[in-house]
Amino acid sequence: MAETNPSGRLLGPIVSPPGPHAPYASSPAASRGRFYPETESATRSCYSRDRDRIIHSSAFRRLKHKTQVFVQHEGDYYRTRLTHSLEVAQLARSLARTLEADEDLAETVALAHDLGHTPFGHAGEEALDAVTRDIGGFDHNAHALRLVTKLEHRYADFDGLNLTWETLEGLVKHNGPLTGAQPGPIASFDKRWPLELESWPGLEAQLAALADDIAYVSHDIDDGLRAGIFTIADLTEAPLAGDHVKGVLARHGDLELSRFIGELIRTLMSELMEDVLATTRANLAAGGFASAAALRGAGRPMAAFSPALFPRLKALKAFQMQNMYRHPRIANSMTRAQAVVTDLYEAFVADPGLLPPDWTAAAREAVPGTVARDYIAGMTDRFALTEYQRVFHTEIQL
Repeated sequence: MAETNPSGRLLGPIVSPPGPHAPYASSPAASRGRFYPETESATRSCYSRDRDRIIHSSAFRRLKHKTQVFVQHEGDYYRTRLTHSLEVAQLARSLARTLEADEDLAETVALAHDLGHTPFGHAGEEALDAVTRDIGGFDHNAHALRLVTKLEHRYADFDGLNLTWETLEGLVKHNGPLTGAQPGPIASFDKRWPLELESWPGLEAQLAALADDIAYVSHDIDDGLRAGIFTIADLTEAPLAGDHVKGVLARHGDLELSRFIGELIRTLMSELMEDVLATTRANLAAGGFASAAALRGAGRPMAAFSPALFPRLKALKAFQMQNMYRHPRIANSMTRAQAVVTDLYEAFVADPGLLPPDWTAAAREAVPGTVARDYIAGMTDRFALTEYQRVFHTEIQL
């Protein structure tokens, strides 16, 4: 069958992926389409096509060398934004499949959820936000939307990737409704094509957000143990995870670290996934939603952790914040990384000629600082360090 977008123009045949779809799922056949009308694929659903466009984008490739927790020079064994995004996508797809939601859309939102991150993780974002306050600051969700609607240049007929409405909604709102004043990229795009910012997104985006939580609390334990940030004994006292540590030790005794981590993460993730599935199933059954639109209008999330598990998960995140993210080894590196971002921005604003030629040309016609902000946000960790050495003729050690 064919579908139209808000302009009323024909988009072409919509292909539904194999497998069951519940009434509350986001259906490709009911998609609101794309901002720029295109003929859809005869072999891929519109959400599958979105996923493929994200995977082939420059922004997605750059995640390979962007910090998750440990900066690139720490070693090759720790997660990056790319490996994290792949893990989130796998979990999101599993949840969606079990709940008869659209697997492709859940995977797509998961793969896209970190596209807008700066180099050096949240420390880099904080630095870029602070130094650009006079031009609106920086928000990684807003920048992700800017990337997929403006900055990616892959197609002759339009800027961006021309993703479906449902993917854009999930990208912007996967963590919940957006109320009040919004960052410029979100506010301006919402005027062109409203994303219903104050409502919850579809089930697939909600599942991607929970998959993000499950992935990072689990793999940060993995990376923290391998890096020696904390020990197995320390983790025994951690909320939620401590029970799994004790269980692995009781069942297997002493194990080599890799096997211990594998058993620990496997059982921890299983508890979190099973809790989400049970809680979400109950919410969906109680809601009796006849459509994805009805689910969006529920006024609260349908995908969720249970009231019993959520406080334990929150306590585990607090443990990780105190014992990992604020560990001197990480905090000291991030302080130096923030200086890299700040110094580069100030140098590029003071002398746009330091930017590459195409960026320099764009900077002459833009609000001062906006092009430098986009340029730095797109950097990988190691490219930011390389640019720092080029601009300041000195090497900085993180």
